[in-house]
Amino acid sequence: MSQQKKQWGAIIIMIALFAMIAFVTNLCSPMAIIVKNQFGASDILAQVGNYGNFIAYLVMGIPSGMLIKKFGYKKTALLALLVGIVGILVQWMSGWNDIQSFGVYLVGAFISGFCMCMLNTVVNPMLNSLGGGGNKGNQLIQIGGVFNSSAAVAVYIIMGALIGDAAKARIADVTPALFIALAIFIIGFLVILFSKIEEPVQPSVVKSSSKDKYSAFSFRHFNLGILAIFLYMGIEVGTPTYILLYLTTSPDAATPGLGMDATVVGQIVAVYWLLMLVGRFVGGAIADKISSRTMITTVSIASFILVAFGMFAPTDMMVSVPGIDWASLNMIWVEVPMGIFSFLLVGLCTSVMWGGIFNLAVEGLGKYTSIASGAFMTMVFGCAVMVATQAWVAGVTGSYLISYSVVLFCAAYIFFYAVIGSKNVNKDIPVE
Repeated sequence: MSQQKKQWGAIIIMIALFAMIAFVTNLCSPMAIIVKNQFGASDILAQVGNYGNFIAYLVMGIPSGMLIKKFGYKKTALLALLVGIVGILVQWMSGWNDIQSFGVYLVGAFISGFCMCMLNTVVNPMLNSLGGGGNKGNQLIQIGGVFNSSAAVAVYIIMGALIGDAAKARIADVTPALFIALAIFIIGFLVILFSKIEEPVQPSVVKSSSKDKYSAFSFRHFNLGILAIFLYMGIEVGTPTYILLYLTTSPDAATPGLGMDATVVGQIVAVYWLLMLVGRFVGGAIADKISSRTMITTVSIASFILVAFGMFAPTDMMVSVPGIDWASLNMIWVEVPMGIFSFLLVGLCTSVMWGGIFNLAVEGLGKYTSIASGAFMTMVFGCAVMVATQAWVAGVTGSYLISYSVVLFCAAYIFFYAVIGSKNVNKDIPVE
């Protein structure tokens, strides 16, 4: 009974960390609006917060796995939270009147990315392990995703309300959101510091004169899986980011948009994350009964169809989409092109992709799992690459809608991975 209580304590803490990751990570996309206004950045440079945040995964992914292997999950999480506190403070300082530095903001985003990578490297294998792997492990990751999406919804609503007029947006305007993130990190640090977490048993290292000829990279399904998560980031982050930019950008800009108020758009884009919340809630409820492969196959097909429809739907065909005015707790309805509604529905599909891909990629890796988790997180820097690629396509074509061809390609690969690439063809490799 004591062991069970300890296990549930660890599960609750890991799920709380999952929410913290989303809150800080999703500050980057709304901050792009501020970066465009305050620093006069282009669409590509406006996403520098996302680039810095996710490129940090490339640098810190494998070291994070090594930290876990040497110090354990709890100490790695505590170190990550300290790093996160520094990152948020630096981003806040970049908006000070006597600083106002684009470079300082980028450094802050980069430091925050270190934190997010370390926390992700802790949370995913812990939840998967606490669930015993397989469908149960995937179920816990999906439940963690429910809270992850809840935090993401909150960020877009808060940032939309604080930014207001996109043409006047400045970093100082969103100080309350940065301080909320800072408080979350400090509280999280104190809770974990004084909590007793029952960690998964790390495989004992047996010294040998001969080097292990195998590694996580010896498994084909893992290699294809980290590529899948690289491209998945293009779907999860690219879809709402360019909804936000399309709806808020002026109609007379080089890449024209609809010129809508950022507060209203923030409430609309929050629906994407709300749908991710719904999808993860459903996914968490059924994940112990439906395999990760079946889930990923289904949602990748649905994503492809929804994105394709959103790209080519008539832009003069309008539909009312919901948003929530959290100040008055009233539902609002705003007319947008039908394709935008289709893009919002992609949130239902991306909801279960992260957990499902991770579950498939590390299945059967045994003693290689902790290092594999670090390598897996390294590929999250795909967000920086794919979001930048989508920005480049938007700039070259002069169309945010055409830029979604990048998202379309990502969905097609994930379908391939679910159907073919996720099968473990290296079962002869010893993993104990």
